[in-house]
Amino acid sequence: MKHSTYSFTDVNAVISHPSYGQFSLAGEGMGSFTVTKVTERSQQNVAADGCIMTSKIAGNNGSVTINAQQTSSLHNWLQGLFNYLWAAPTNEWAQISLTIRAPKMGKVISCTYGSFQKEADEPFEAQGQDIAWTLLFSDIQRLTLNV
Repeated sequence: MKHSTYSFTDVNAVISHPSYGQFSLAGEGMGSFTVTKVTERSQQNVAADGCIMTSKIAGNNGSVTINAQQTSSLHNWLQGLFNYLWAAPTNEWAQISLTIRAPKMGKVISCTYGSFQKEADEPFEAQGQDIAWTLLFSDIQRLTLNV
């Protein structure tokens, strides 16, 4: 019988920008993150006679949504990075990188040429909330580690 386990504590990540520095995402203030690829890899074209042409489409772009507790140092760091980049020269805007490591699952996800989709919404309620920061990346590579 095959058995496996998962723990978010086994997952770690580093987000960085060459001018602003880096932040290690190792659990503190971290709610979750989701990697989403957006390029459809196949399209089909139907001719008048019913002939189907399938196209294989390249593209590794996508997004990563990071959910951080609104009082966390992670949220504060992301807000600071956003503020820095908004005032910085345009050539710095899409220079964010993110590397996610899940060694127990044998995975590494490398995200490069990232930028903020928008400034995060920030709720103010009776109970603290998670803040969703969505970053767009031009290149997301899903790599497999040999475990």
